[in-house]
Amino acid sequence: MLSTTITDTLPQPADTESLKAKLHRAERINRLKSLGLILPLIIFLIVVFLVPLVVMLKKSVDNPEVSALLPTTVTAMAQWDGKNLPPEEVYKALAADIEAANNNDSLGNLGKRLNSEISGYRSLLNNTADALPFDPTPASYQQAFTELDARWGDAKYWQAIYRNSSPYTANYLLSSLDLKKDEAGNIVKVSDDQAIYQNVFARTFWMSLVITAVCLLLAYPLAYLLATLPERAANLLMICVLLPFWTSVLVRVAAWIVLLQNNGLVNSFLEHIGLIDSPLQLVFNRFGVYVAMVHIMLPFMILPLYSVMKNIPASYQRAAISLGCPPMISFWLVYLPQTYAGIGAGCLLVFILSIGYYITPALLGSPNDQMVSYFVAFYTNGTINWGMATSLGGLLLLATLVLYVVYSWLVGANRLRLG
Repeated sequence: MLSTTITDTLPQPADTESLKAKLHRAERINRLKSLGLILPLIIFLIVVFLVPLVVMLKKSVDNPEVSALLPTTVTAMAQWDGKNLPPEEVYKALAADIEAANNNDSLGNLGKRLNSEISGYRSLLNNTADALPFDPTPASYQQAFTELDARWGDAKYWQAIYRNSSPYTANYLLSSLDLKKDEAGNIVKVSDDQAIYQNVFARTFWMSLVITAVCLLLAYPLAYLLATLPERAANLLMICVLLPFWTSVLVRVAAWIVLLQNNGLVNSFLEHIGLIDSPLQLVFNRFGVYVAMVHIMLPFMILPLYSVMKNIPASYQRAAISLGCPPMISFWLVYLPQTYAGIGAGCLLVFILSIGYYITPALLGSPNDQMVSYFVAFYTNGTINWGMATSLGGLLLLATLVLYVVYSWLVGANRLRLG
């Protein structure tokens, strides 16, 4: 009788399956609710970050002008060897395409693209469009084009069209690395008088490295002081550290110009105490860029270091000293290794921010101190060359990703502490 009562009170297999199904359904509903809460954030990141990033990367290889505006010519060139002058049907197709592009007011875009390949191509296209259509229809379009302008008898002008017949190109990326394709299609270096971007990238990385190193040297003792001071004093010092976040970049740059110019406060003070006889050039050179950039980037180094140091128990170092280890050695062997995560995070953050900075080097530096971001802005706002702008930006993005991978490999991304 007792065994029968116990058996009746135990869950039956059918009841167990029902409970499992209800549990799974409840968990699924909770997951959907959680997803619904973060869905606006996901949509926001896709719209404002991922989509512009994909568009930027596509622009760096986008080359639609020739294939879209000279479709008949591109088709006729399919059988051309790309060495000698093209056959008669290519000349005839080009006449029809130039006339159509001129009627659609799109010849300017074509001229701008081909003019970047060969200087003077824009005027060649405009002069040819003014003479079209040929009346009467010529017996030989090749002869008519050559008589109109002798440059149509030069194979390099046709090779420029042929090289850009694909809607996608690597020319922008090659140009960003001071490379190009020769007439045979081989990748070669540009001439020394045209090579600028490799030096610009080297300068950008070197200046960012110097800024990062100086920030680390200044930020480490300051972060250590913040972590060891009493709370009230630490809060007051933290306010001073965060002051750059509360002022405009332009205001800070203007302040440094006032301080560092020839008649500024720094030179006036040095002359007053007799250290110098004439003003030092402290601004509109690399020194001015370093000073202003370190001032701007210092909080980004201090905060990760402070975040890590605040969580290191002081008893570790005291225990090492009590066991006979000298204070300096205990610092190097006990305390410093525990701050590697903060050092790595701070250096990574400052370096990545520095390689993409624009305003401060542009206003405080000389023409020889401009970084990659200056040329991105130049191609975006000046010449409206989106291909070069996005190629340079894409290479900076690649450098950022490489730095993050290296950091993850050496330190571990799970140890990234930014504040």
